Amino acid sequence: MFQEQLKQDAQRTQACLQAVMHGLHSVPVNAAMHYAVDGGKGLRGFLVQESARLYEIAPEQSVYAAAAVEALHAYSLVHDDLPAMDNDDLRRGRATVHVKWDDATAILAGDALQTLAFELLTWAEIGSANVRLNLVTELARAAGARGMVLGQAQDIAAETAKTPLSLDEITELQGNKTGALIRWSAEAGAIMAERNREPLRQYANALGLAFQIADDILDVEGDAAKTGKRVNKDADAGKATFVSLLGLDGAKTRARDLVAEACDALDGYGDKAANLRQAAEFVIARDS
Repeated sequence: MFQEQLKQDAQRTQACLQAVMHGLHSVPVNAAMHYAVDGGKGLRGFLVQESARLYEIAPEQSVYAAAAVEALHAYSLVHDDLPAMDNDDLRRGRATVHVKWDDATAILAGDALQTLAFELLTWAEIGSANVRLNLVTELARAAGARGMVLGQAQDIAAETAKTPLSLDEITELQGNKTGALIRWSAEAGAIMAERNREPLRQYANALGLAFQIADDILDVEGDAAKTGKRVNKDADAGKATFVSLLGLDGAKTRARDLVAEACDALDGYGDKAANLRQAAEFVIARDS
């Protein structure tokens, strides 16, 4: 059920993004935007739509918020891959945007995707003006200097630090860099329903950390042909990771414990949260 729902939600989100971007001017930038949002699992968009379903909010209403976070996530990948940042040449099994075009086009495409995300959250289909304002406010916090951007800055600083990061420091970094958007995505349904977000926040905090630990494990055990990106990068760069600090077995145990925490946080939703529980299991079982 979960895999089928993930696929359906990803297709719905992609269709929304492609429709919104259709006919935009500046051919290279527009093409790069389409290229950047194409592919991927669509997990963040799924979390938006699935958390909305907990409150009987239809996908036709939540898809704009799902498209917004996927556009913003795509922007972050385009910019993170740039030579001045993580300097990656492979993403989702294809050349990164700056490799396929150039740095300037990649920067502009990322900028355009970021602003598109906030434009999408203003659409009346989502809900009341107050709901839309809350979504915009919370996404700005999650994406900016309190969240994802902070995490990326912490990651860059760690590369030149004299001593490797501690476990607490890595946990904080990844809670910002990866976890902030996952947290917003999982809370989006409660924001749209104007209900208590705390259970979904607890779920998302555990899910986001499990997701990053799984990424660290894939960097050691993964196959580039399946992950769609380079592997063994962290070890080659001498970066501290959950695997380097906990060991491979320890990291796997911690990831499983976090999945259990995530599932426990959903107890109040009963069977309606079955897909969200399966999503937690999925993040540590995936091969990409």
